[in-house]
Amino acid sequence: MPVNRYLLASFLAIAGCTPQTQATQPAAAPVAVVQPKDDVKQLSWSVERDFPHDTAAFTEGLLWKDGFFYESTGLEGKSNVRKVDPASGLVVQKFDLAPQLFGEGLSYLDGKFFYLTWTSKVGFVFDDKLKPTAKFSYGNQGWGLTNDGEKLLQSDGTNVLTWRSPKNFASLGQIKVTRNGVPLPKLNELEWIRGYVWANVWETDEIVVIDPKTGKVVAQLDLTGLLKAEDRRGGEDVLNGIAYDAASDRIYVTGKNWPKLFWLRVEDVPKKP
Repeated sequence: MPVNRYLLASFLAIAGCTPQTQATQPAAAPVAVVQPKDDVKQLSWSVERDFPHDTAAFTEGLLWKDGFFYESTGLEGKSNVRKVDPASGLVVQKFDLAPQLFGEGLSYLDGKFFYLTWTSKVGFVFDDKLKPTAKFSYGNQGWGLTNDGEKLLQSDGTNVLTWRSPKNFASLGQIKVTRNGVPLPKLNELEWIRGYVWANVWETDEIVVIDPKTGKVVAQLDLTGLLKAEDRRGGEDVLNGIAYDAASDRIYVTGKNWPKLFWLRVEDVPKKP
């Protein structure tokens, strides 16, 4: 049966004027996501003394042994491992790598120096007089190197640190490093200090202190301003190089092509019981 147009129009008009009786539901409140915190402590520091440093040294590794600095440098055609007199900054002894190799991290364990290369996946062993005695290979990139007195520990530019055997550089396990629950990549030069791993973070003025048991960053140093801006020659002249003299409990740092090496006094340095 056809619908009367006038009646239909009147009905729609009345319906449109009827008040809405259904209440609008309020929007749900957003739920906060709580990220895990590692309670990263900010360490305070001051400069106790500075030493001269070779501005031609593209520092990759640094350590203290028997009153001298031992330093490994990078760049193709310029890579070497060297013994350095602290007072003068002069090179006492050195060994140059083949020009096609890019040198990286350095560590001393069991009477031997271990020296990495970047992408060649080969490393070298030296005696106390910096004479090469052996070489070894590995499957990842070589960045930083340190040891806990028994095993070597290597960084490769990621957030993963690899334990290595000093006998054949075989992998003995890994540490996955996080800061506030987030993976922390670009870990570079390493140093073992009071039972913790200290690491430069590439392209930053940060040093982080890592618990080797958990991989968590427990403390950090912001070394912004340590070297004046006018003393940096270019963007690659970044903080890199940490050495520790356990006998005197002294911490030293420098950077790539920096004119100075610094003895830092750091407050409340974490220590394993």
